[in-house]
Amino acid sequence: MHQTKMTDPILIVEDDRNTAALIATYLEREGFSTQTVHDGARALAIARQQLPGFVILDIMLPQVDGWEICRELRRLSAELPILMLTAREEEIDRVLGLSLGSDDYVVKPFSPRELVERVKAILRRTTRRALPESLLRHGDLTLDTEKRRVTLAGQAVELTAVEYKLLQALMRSPGRAFSRDDLLSHVYEQGESVVDRVVDVHIGHLRQKLGDDPAAPRFIETLRGFGYRFSDKGHD
Repeated sequence: MHQTKMTDPILIVEDDRNTAALIATYLEREGFSTQTVHDGARALAIARQQLPGFVILDIMLPQVDGWEICRELRRLSAELPILMLTAREEEIDRVLGLSLGSDDYVVKPFSPRELVERVKAILRRTTRRALPESLLRHGDLTLDTEKRRVTLAGQAVELTAVEYKLLQALMRSPGRAFSRDDLLSHVYEQGESVVDRVVDVHIGHLRQKLGDDPAAPRFIETLRGFGYRFSDKGHD
């Protein structure tokens, strides 16, 4: 499994050469190494030969668009951090990018400083989830993957097998947006046919057991019309 290292190059896939150069300049000022390509076919060729440490991916590209590149990158690696750039502000485009597996998105025109900060935030999350951990913690909630035990404020929380798998998937990647289909793939690994809304039922039960208020969640946040994510606020 590919694990992100801060020394890995950031691949910038952007057909506008001025924008690509600006992004590279700001990243390199922060100590990152970068590699820039201006068309989708070249980006895929590079990624298939050697996965970069991070990909900043424009949607509108010649030859192969960003949607298809994102799909292929996710087939190559589930861990590779991807930040999508888009000139489109419609919610459906942002949802599509997240559903394809991007970790975040930035709408053009954007602040280069903000983009760099988003890159850093994604790297903090993905570095955490790449580490082999037997204990997953968030505040007073702990999940022990070796003992398959969940405790809240030191008290055991009895979960069903499905609830445990959902919580484990979410806690392993705090801040990551999971679609309902993503979560189903963690719970039903044999590909059983299940309606995606069954996830909502299990999440509801899980929240009750954790005392997590959906209106002001400490742990599990709802992404309306898409799915869920585990809070990365105050994660330790």
